[in-house]
Amino acid sequence: MRRGAGTKLEVRELQVDDLSVALTVKRIKNVNLRVKPDGTISVSAPPWVGDRQIAAFVREKRGWIEARRQAAADSPRSLAEDASPEEVAAWRSVVEAVVPALIGKWEPVMGVRAGKIAYRNMTSRWGSCNPKTGRICINVQLAKYPPECLEYVVVHELCHLLERGHGPRFKALMDSFLPDWRSIRAQL
Repeated sequence: MRRGAGTKLEVRELQVDDLSVALTVKRIKNVNLRVKPDGTISVSAPPWVGDRQIAAFVREKRGWIEARRQAAADSPRSLAEDASPEEVAAWRSVVEAVVPALIGKWEPVMGVRAGKIAYRNMTSRWGSCNPKTGRICINVQLAKYPPECLEYVVVHELCHLLERGHGPRFKALMDSFLPDWRSIRAQL
């Protein structure tokens, strides 16, 4: 077992007032707080930080936590959980109508060729790419976002035909093709 920085030492639930917190104790330097899209709260902390300190930190950030939870509840992704089959079908038709033109625009610019294009209502990702086959899958929920978000995802997935991971080369490719990609990604 690896014992370096970031190694998980303990995972447990911690109750802070009326908040349930998923606590991960691991070899890190600082206490980190996250509110996940589903509204759950997670904290990662180094082993030398006690439960009372963590609870005080969570209480101090209570306003921020509530604001993040509200933003998550109001987000298009959250609203998609209650979508009817008709709404999903409408999103699919919008995305299916736009994506082929975007791929046609970007393939010659990027020097790539996409394979089969699929459209799915996905809950955890905006798109996916299989570099071996060139198959690209696009999340139909992108229909609810500004058009530049859909274009960003198309360019992102086409970049995976040039670079599999998300390392420095991938980021350099994204910078060269879509210089404002980080601000667009922030909208998602």
